[in-house]
Amino acid sequence: MIVELAILLPFIMAAAIPFIYKHLKKVHIGWLVLTIPVVLFSILTTYIPRIADGQTFTKTYEWIPSFNISFTTYLDGLSMILSLLITGVGSLVILYSIFYLSTKESLHHFYCYLLLFMGAMLGVVFSDHLMVLYAFWELTSVSSFLLIAFWHHRKASRAGARKAMTITVTGGVAMLAGFLTLYTIAGTFSIRELIANVDMIQEHALFIPAMLLVLLGAFTKSAQFPFHIWLPDAMEAPTPVSAYLHSATMVKAGIYLVARMSPVFGGHEVWFWTVAGVGIITLFWGSFNAVRQFDLKALLAYSTVSQLGLIMSLFGLGSAAHALGYSQESLIYTQATFAALFHLINHSTFKGALFMMVGIVDHEVGTRDIRRLGGLMALMPFTFTIAVIGSMSMAGLPPFNGFLSKEMFFKATVDILQLNIFSVESFGFIFPVVAWTASVFTFVYCVIIVGRTFFGKLQPDRLEKPPHEAPIGMLISPFVLVAFVIGIFFFPNILGHYILAPAMQSIYPTFPADELTMKISALHGLSTELLMTIGVIIIGVLLYRSLPKWRAVYQLFSQKYTLNAYYERIIGFSESKSGWFTRLYMNGNLTYYFIYIYVIFVSIVAGYFVLSDAFVWSPANDSAVEYYELILLFIMVFAAVALLFAKGRITTVLLNGVLGYSVAFFFVVFRAPDLALTQLVVESVTTALFLLCFKFLPDLTKENVSRAVKFSKATISIFVGATVTLVGLTVLHYEKFEPISAYFEDSYNLAGGKNIVNTILGDFRAFDTMLEVVVLFIAGLGIYSLIKLKAKKGESDIEN
Repeated sequence: MIVELAILLPFIMAAAIPFIYKHLKKVHIGWLVLTIPVVLFSILTTYIPRIADGQTFTKTYEWIPSFNISFTTYLDGLSMILSLLITGVGSLVILYSIFYLSTKESLHHFYCYLLLFMGAMLGVVFSDHLMVLYAFWELTSVSSFLLIAFWHHRKASRAGARKAMTITVTGGVAMLAGFLTLYTIAGTFSIRELIANVDMIQEHALFIPAMLLVLLGAFTKSAQFPFHIWLPDAMEAPTPVSAYLHSATMVKAGIYLVARMSPVFGGHEVWFWTVAGVGIITLFWGSFNAVRQFDLKALLAYSTVSQLGLIMSLFGLGSAAHALGYSQESLIYTQATFAALFHLINHSTFKGALFMMVGIVDHEVGTRDIRRLGGLMALMPFTFTIAVIGSMSMAGLPPFNGFLSKEMFFKATVDILQLNIFSVESFGFIFPVVAWTASVFTFVYCVIIVGRTFFGKLQPDRLEKPPHEAPIGMLISPFVLVAFVIGIFFFPNILGHYILAPAMQSIYPTFPADELTMKISALHGLSTELLMTIGVIIIGVLLYRSLPKWRAVYQLFSQKYTLNAYYERIIGFSESKSGWFTRLYMNGNLTYYFIYIYVIFVSIVAGYFVLSDAFVWSPANDSAVEYYELILLFIMVFAAVALLFAKGRITTVLLNGVLGYSVAFFFVVFRAPDLALTQLVVESVTTALFLLCFKFLPDLTKENVSRAVKFSKATISIFVGATVTLVGLTVLHYEKFEPISAYFEDSYNLAGGKNIVNTILGDFRAFDTMLEVVVLFIAGLGIYSLIKLKAKKGESDIEN
């Protein structure tokens, strides 16, 4: 029940905030919201010992059984890690936001969006059903869009939110296709059942397409190269949003998906090289670009991209153990996955603290531009302490937790050279070389954060506010995080035993649990990875001191040819041409609209008949045609042809009525009196209405159109008629698919109706009514919002 409560409670509070907010005059709404993640985090911690003992907790609620969709929750070691980060860091972020955001802000909206995101993230990590996971996955994109665009009066905020949503939702749609492909392969949406049938899945022809589609969703969400371009623009969000979404939670969703699906895809060479390769490229590209940034938040954005690439590459390297199966040799490669999980936690601690530190600097000084900063150490000593601990941990220096996981990362890249599959013996050297190079740049930008912000000369004339230390309320949350940074370094094996080991069992379910726990030690002697760290420090210091001399290398990369520039050009081209293209076919002429519809209809339907053997007609098996049927057919043909030559509107309406009444007589002949009665009533009403309306219109005038236009219309009409006739003849003997009539014959048991036709109509009418109600409800919400929407003072110019 705890899992269902964890998912639903944030949604319930989000729905209640608009009503509660009105009655909280003297109490900050954030204090009430803070209770949700604190309670959930506290309850989840009570499950840690049981999860460490190998227990799992699952619960299934039937949702749409006919489509094999159920709301199945699953709590194991892997979901425990993410849920603790979501609720734990979420608690600290909300506490920080209480002091960071002004009470003049629209706080009820902010916390409503934040709770929506929290509930959606918990839904992602607790869902065992792929379709439910996808629903929560896209809800994280929607809620993050709202949070990034919270300061919607800023053009950059709206653009950043739009870019983030465009890229992540596009990847999400690809991931949905991958999930559906997996269902086609295995016949189940359950992740546990997919893992149980991994041998059958990997032998299927659709295995690799499904894998790549799922990875596309994971890469876009976790800002992997080349989809990382949305993350720097998302920094326009308030700092609490950046600290929560873009360091600890949302960007970890793709990494979680890769970890969760590793037992299914991990034993394949394509998975190994794609995950590890994309991760290592992202690691380098993010660290390389972080050095060139002047905005502290942009620097942290690229550093986040880099660190996410590090974690992703480790999961890729660790997947080699799936291919080898359990053995003493394969246990070497499971250490990469252990390092990935360890660094996932470490990154959330030091990066969350650093985002909050930058928020404090911006809040108290008025700028994040390192060219205007400097000399703040004496004026902001507590903030300086947070910056030093967080930055040095990210750089991989002792005595901070980042040092431990960075050493394990180096060891994993060196150990992979021993692998004798997947052509690693030929290309494996790439991993330690790129890892070490990227770590040098990581060291450089970490020193930039501290050195350019807190050392050097103070420039008060270039600051927007007199610099001073932040209030204690803003310092609590980052100090808690840096306390974990130091505490984990000295007591890492507590985390390893109770948190990391159970998650390893989730990723390697066929391996013995006691073999998956690594002993973490800061004092591991003189090793290759320690020498690599020493080299990083030496070269990093030299590069930092000579930064002005070599920084010009970034000018070689023209802004015209960056991925971001290409994205902007594509979006700009689409926006500029979309109006032209729309006006091209939406020209206000009803005739053209019918032409478009008919041409597409004929192309698709008739084209299907031409390119396949679907047309099957055997007139020998048809019933005999009676003389009175021929008479009715002649009347309908006569009326249809006469319509073409009618010169008056009244005549046209009457001839059209002849066609309708003739159809009703056919229903009588075919012994369908209810349909005949319906047709007669509808035809009578519509004919009367047409006569009433057209009586006041002038007579039809002869169109002055060319023969070519007439010929084209006649051609289209003939093709449409022929296509409909082909469809009608084909359905009589079409046997490629099982007919659905057997299902509807059981109408009495299924829907309580003895008349099949009435039952079908009733069911469809019910769906139609339900959808109409939903449309009206949405329209009503839109109208209500427009009525209630009031622009705040200073927000009238939306482009500012």
